Amino acid sequence: MALFRRIYSTYGLVIFALTFLMLLPLFFATIKIPGLKKYGRKLNRLWSWIFFTLILIRVKFVNKHLIKRDQQYIIVSNHFSYLDIPVLGFINKDIVFVGKSSLGKIPLFGYMFRNLHISVDRMNLKSRADSILRTKQVLDSGSSVVMFPEGGITSTAPPLMGRFKDSAFKIAIEKQIPIIPVTLSYNHIILPDDGKLLLSYRSAKAVIHPPISVNERDKRSVAELKELCFNVIQKQLLEDNK
Repeated sequence: MALFRRIYSTYGLVIFALTFLMLLPLFFATIKIPGLKKYGRKLNRLWSWIFFTLILIRVKFVNKHLIKRDQQYIIVSNHFSYLDIPVLGFINKDIVFVGKSSLGKIPLFGYMFRNLHISVDRMNLKSRADSILRTKQVLDSGSSVVMFPEGGITSTAPPLMGRFKDSAFKIAIEKQIPIIPVTLSYNHIILPDDGKLLLSYRSAKAVIHPPISVNERDKRSVAELKELCFNVIQKQLLEDNK
């Protein structure tokens, strides 16, 4: 079993790299040609589909119909695995991810991520402030965003989440954009954040929860909104990982 996991994981890593390299010229074009970045983010969806298809992992979305194509959202999700961004990449919207700055340092992939999405060094106050400003600008342009309110992969005991930070909820209230909580049920089993980079073969699952309106909420409601989203996601995680 250990040998199979190592072979399967090596295969997955090769597929990840080769499919990215195959699409790299198109990513480069969408970054360099003004007005085409949203098409670069569409390529992210194509890349996710090709990657999971070739590694034979089915990605099941529950309640995908709750995401309306003509509505902006701030999507918040648990974050336990490096697979979280590729799985959320299946969502059929123009989505900008807010992710840790280390993603922007990966050769070639980092170039794409820095230019199509938002990278943030959470240990750097200026970087955090810049990322919040850029997130607001992205929302003003009409795109949706994905934010991981745990502030990165912080949990040491999945499926129990780390504490949520305020930024996503403050921005949602300020911009009056509804929040959609998403539970990623099994990514921590398929690819644990343990430094080994070993894949386990099983289906992935993403549960889309009903949108949470922020109309008439004010900044004093941040704690309430944060707790509501936390409880919705955590309840689903515990149910799926009994």
